[in-house]
Amino acid sequence: MSRVGPRDVPALVRQARDGDARSVARLITLVESGTAQLPLVAAELAPYTGNAQVVGLTGAPGVGKSTTTSELVRALRGRGQRVGVLAVDPSSPFTGGAILGDRVRMQEHATDPGVYIRSMSSRGHLGGLSSATPAAVRVLDGVGCDVVLIETVGVGQAEVAVAGLADSTVVLLAPGMGDAIQAVKAGILEIADVFVVNKADRDGADATVRDLRGMIALAATGPGGWRPPVLRTVAAQGDGIDELVAELGRHHEWLVGRGELTARRARRAAAEVEAIALGRLRGRISTLRGGTRLAELAAEVLAGRLDPYTAADFLLDELTAPSGAPNRPLVR
Repeated sequence: MSRVGPRDVPALVRQARDGDARSVARLITLVESGTAQLPLVAAELAPYTGNAQVVGLTGAPGVGKSTTTSELVRALRGRGQRVGVLAVDPSSPFTGGAILGDRVRMQEHATDPGVYIRSMSSRGHLGGLSSATPAAVRVLDGVGCDVVLIETVGVGQAEVAVAGLADSTVVLLAPGMGDAIQAVKAGILEIADVFVVNKADRDGADATVRDLRGMIALAATGPGGWRPPVLRTVAAQGDGIDELVAELGRHHEWLVGRGELTARRARRAAAEVEAIALGRLRGRISTLRGGTRLAELAAEVLAGRLDPYTAADFLLDELTAPSGAPNRPLVR
């Protein structure tokens, strides 16, 4: 990609909003690389964001997330909606790039100008997402996608970060891949807005559905609380996808009616602002006194002359002090 300067960003955003897929790709590459133009990209897109419905799809490897995502794209395009897909894949330990390449598995949508698909490497980031995913969602929202689908890395017990990024979270399970109740115990019940038992033509599907519905019935909900429906799909044949789209629409209406959509998006924005602020603080720490200040304070703690809390106060004072102000002496 040719170097993008500050003067290029407004034109790039304008071209992306006009449907130029290459410009969308360049914007996402900018946010993935953490370029100096990232704040300008965010500022240019800000007036156009907040309109896309963001749907997360998560589940263990092999449950059919990519096939379900592809079929959801087909169904949404049939309704005339513009769709963006962020498929977060595991990282190659050698190149750092995405291993699975969902764009290959969604080849049928590659020539559709109303669909944008991007594979993103997790690069070791925990939670089943890439650290750049929130900014990439903002790009797809800002360039005019009606729906943004986020397909996570196959998740385990702690990798449920998609729930904090999506308006609606779909958790996929499949029969024959372990006890459904054990999956629920791993924290999935708390993040799911819709459960999907995919590959429902296999033996054991009825038991999986029954276990999930039993667990949901036992779960406490507040007044007017949402109880996740349990759907059956055979995504490879397109079965049950229309019902899934309908449930996602119903959940979106529920979020709007209860004011929960605004609340979820406010929490998402707060988390994003906090992450950016913490990232900038870490950057300033790494350059403080040529990058030696943290090591100096650590040496004082190791020698017993400072406790870690006092050392942290010193560090914060120096980070927030006006330029040229003298440093506090290192005394207890």
